[in-house]
Amino acid sequence: MSKYRLNRRSFLSHALSGGVAAGTAYLGLTRDLYARDGGPIILGNHCELTGGFASWGYWHDKAAKAAVALVNEQGGIAGRKVELVTEDTESNPAIGTRKLRSLIERSGANFIVGSVHSGVMLSAIPVATELKTVYFSAGEATEATGSKGSRYSFRTGTDTYALAAAGAPWAFENLGKNWTIISPDYAWGHSHYQEHKAVIEKLGGKVNDPIFVPLDAKDMVPYLAKIPQDTQVLFSVFFGAQSVAFYTQAKSMGLEKTMKMYSICGTMEAIAPDDLQGAGEGVYIVENFPRVLKYKDDEFHREHNKRMGIDDVDARETNSKRVMAKSHAWQSWENVFAIKQAIEASGWKTKKDDKLVIEALEGAKLANSLGHPQGEKLLRREDHSGMVDCYISRVENGKFEVKKKVTKEEMIKVFPPRYDFTKTAI
Repeated sequence: MSKYRLNRRSFLSHALSGGVAAGTAYLGLTRDLYARDGGPIILGNHCELTGGFASWGYWHDKAAKAAVALVNEQGGIAGRKVELVTEDTESNPAIGTRKLRSLIERSGANFIVGSVHSGVMLSAIPVATELKTVYFSAGEATEATGSKGSRYSFRTGTDTYALAAAGAPWAFENLGKNWTIISPDYAWGHSHYQEHKAVIEKLGGKVNDPIFVPLDAKDMVPYLAKIPQDTQVLFSVFFGAQSVAFYTQAKSMGLEKTMKMYSICGTMEAIAPDDLQGAGEGVYIVENFPRVLKYKDDEFHREHNKRMGIDDVDARETNSKRVMAKSHAWQSWENVFAIKQAIEASGWKTKKDDKLVIEALEGAKLANSLGHPQGEKLLRREDHSGMVDCYISRVENGKFEVKKKVTKEEMIKVFPPRYDFTKTAI
């Protein structure tokens, strides 16, 4: 038995550190070898299964389930089986807050793989902090690892601050210096406006008055008509049905003929550009996980696509017409493995050891591997933000084509921490 355990551990270490893609070797031998002491580790999945963000939430839920299944194939976390308990936030901050309390207080979730909806996320963090439970955000509002963050709040992906730092300087130099920002009238859009405005004005550009669109608006023309005619760069922030409405109606008005269309990954998340029938052609998008495999072609990306059941170009589900929310949903996969790494590095056994997990996460280096297929990254110690590579892509012939890779090292230089949560008590 001791010889088997040594071999198993050696294999798992090799796979997670980048040596072997899971699925290429038989892992089923570990299933009955979970340690009995301490029982299962319970991960809460705080997810948008219904409501406005359901098209993204489907993929976050699928990614979390696939990651937990893989972890359990590999012997669990520290030899303990992992159980995933899911609560639907319904894309509603008030409901999401109540569901988070249920996950922690009723279901006994030890750690939370959190919401991608910025409003839900920002409402959830104070509750997670009150209940002293690590919460991994997946939304982009910078406040989650900023003014509303805490010692318990972490994010492996980008936020509005990071996306502005990664893409806005390049767009300013290459697309234009007079900007108009149009976005939904809620936390995500407001945060993007504030962060991009700060970067563009610091560079010497002009940012016109923002145009905020109600979340239930279907007719975008009255808002598009407000765009100043001297705008050189139209920066948009929408999602789902509103993205489709924005791109198709902007195209019908011929806006792309007089200004450059620039956005962040969320605007075309869960949408294949070709499905817009040309309306997205020429749009520049900042991605943080390339939609197209060839721009990060390694065994981990390939295996991740396989396990998520998507193709290598559009990220379309192979048994449906759904398109993966790929620049966001990878976080629900990787957060499971970040928690695993911190538990095993810290020796965590029960809730009384949470301080050890938090300290292990602060400044953690996450190697490019099957556990972290987006790429190598750093969880910055001070503000718990993920330092990741980003990609500026352009829609050409209905496909994302990467024009520039912005490395995490480049971004860190212009993206200093604004907060230091390590100075606060746990």
